[in-house]
Amino acid sequence: MTRGLVLASILLVSVVLSLMIGQVMLSPAALWTGLSTGQGPAALTIRVLRGPGVATAVGVGAVLGLSGTIFQILLRNPLAAPDVMGFTSGAGLAVIFGVMTGIALPTPLLSAIGGCAAALLVALLSLRRDGTQAAITLILVGLGIGFFTAAAGSFILTRLPPQEAAEAQRWLSGSLAARNWGHAAQVFGFGAVLAVGLAIQVRSLALLELGDDLAKGLGLKAGRARLGLAATGVLLAATGVAVAGPVPFVALMAGPLGARVTRAKHPAARLAAAACTGAAITVLADLAARAALPGLQLPVGVATGIFGAPYLLWLLARDIETGDL
Repeated sequence: MTRGLVLASILLVSVVLSLMIGQVMLSPAALWTGLSTGQGPAALTIRVLRGPGVATAVGVGAVLGLSGTIFQILLRNPLAAPDVMGFTSGAGLAVIFGVMTGIALPTPLLSAIGGCAAALLVALLSLRRDGTQAAITLILVGLGIGFFTAAAGSFILTRLPPQEAAEAQRWLSGSLAARNWGHAAQVFGFGAVLAVGLAIQVRSLALLELGDDLAKGLGLKAGRARLGLAATGVLLAATGVAVAGPVPFVALMAGPLGARVTRAKHPAARLAAAACTGAAITVLADLAARAALPGLQLPVGVATGIFGAPYLLWLLARDIETGDL
């Protein structure tokens, strides 16, 4: 409980710092006045300039953290995450393809279709002759699908007008620039619905963590439960992609870091810790992206990539050394 409060405090401090720091610096007193009364110059900065982006960052980080932890528990591998396995890049590709072809579908729907299509392709290509799948095979096939969808997205960018291509490139890098309260409402709305669905499935996730044989012995239909959880994980990732693009490494890092801070063991506690950690990572990465170069807002994906790439390399080196790869 105490460690959970520490993690929540880290998120709260991250949000406060992100609201205070920018081209226009806000003092703690000005921030409090703006938040409590809605008056003064700080109120406009919070309400229009920074508040929507910070709120969107919290929602995006939370859904990505939940998504990554679902797959890491299901596959029992810290490398299993929707960004590593190509699901988020598949969702991003679908959105970019929709922009190029003028498909009149909502962005969340296009993102969900792309993410589910990528997940289905990874699952099909990972099947063995006996109909089973190994976690490491899924991850490696997912890496290949991710490279392919990223290349396809780059090709589509060459077919777009220069201005649209530049904006699309920024979005594909993971961006929270020019986000409004509508984007925040979108990620929190869809995220809340999916989180409720996930809460209903937590018992199944806990049983699957014990192994399929034991789960079946306890009355769980393992195949159906696994499919439902995987679909929920893909849709959570697609929800984040729809408003911020394929932000890399948040889903990969949130679960293990949250569990390490809180020492959570049960899937429900690990999921809660991952959501909080993912939100904190995304908010801090967005702050770093905004503050790195005065007058220029870098894509948040640049900052998460700087933090996440060394973490991924460390995971790979550790698994190779222990023989897990």
